[in-house]
Amino acid sequence: MGNEHFSFCDDSSGSCSLPQSTDTHLSKKPLELYIFMDPLCPECWAFEPVLKKLLIEYGHYFTPKLLLTSNIECWSEEKQKPVKEDMKKEMALFYEEVATRTGMPADGSVWLKHSAPSAYIPALAMKAAEMQGKQLASVFFRNIRENLFLHGQDISTEETLVQIAEATGLDIEEFQRDIHSACTRKALNCDIRTSREMEVDQAPTFVFFNDHVEDGGLKVSGLYPYQVYEEILSDMLGHVPAPSHSLTLEKFLSRYPRITTKEVSVVFDWSEKEAEKQLKQLVLLRKMKHVPLKNGAYWEYVPSFT
Repeated sequence: MGNEHFSFCDDSSGSCSLPQSTDTHLSKKPLELYIFMDPLCPECWAFEPVLKKLLIEYGHYFTPKLLLTSNIECWSEEKQKPVKEDMKKEMALFYEEVATRTGMPADGSVWLKHSAPSAYIPALAMKAAEMQGKQLASVFFRNIRENLFLHGQDISTEETLVQIAEATGLDIEEFQRDIHSACTRKALNCDIRTSREMEVDQAPTFVFFNDHVEDGGLKVSGLYPYQVYEEILSDMLGHVPAPSHSLTLEKFLSRYPRITTKEVSVVFDWSEKEAEKQLKQLVLLRKMKHVPLKNGAYWEYVPSFT
């Protein structure tokens, strides 16, 4: 656990302070968790298992706030430049390396099959989805990344994003209008400004705040084992938090209809071999579908499963 990845946000310096629009005293939960994600970042994708487990076990202690950032390109639509072939090859290898290292499937060939994906357009789409509610936006964000990392689709085209929005259940006319609106660009610029103020220079990054705003927050950049985040929650709360009762596998799968072996493994503290065994049993019962991928697989919930 390298100290260079952990820092206390100092409000007196003007960096890493809570945005002025945040009214923390209205929150019933003692902590706020700012989650900075890049739509194209494979390490953000690889963080999904830990984030799911945190939300399931300790979500009653913190209010999550998702913000979009990028560590691979300039956000400004006007300043975007064509990505060089060498960088495309480098990103393809990076996806494959992260998939091998973390166990979360990521198909790097997307960088070679298409013109280089852009983080800007899916980020705008995410902010447009938020106009229809954070719950739908969360599902939409998961869906666009499944299409990117699992299926190797270019998610930087409006046509693809509209298809994903429709599959998510968003109002398509509203979504298409919002993705081009000044309000959506303003919302994205707000995320960018917040990431700069908090000196977020990589994704994923978490910034933990407790209800003592004057104390600032704790910034954690990069990927760490689940126990590290439990320790941070304890430090920020001033006591060891009590986890919620664990979900059964069936309830977990009904909440998350498409899942990877790694996510089940982390959430239930199983080995990946045991997680795969449990999921295969449900496939035999026709309650799940197994979808093999280039460097892994995912499992799909069958709607009749109760």
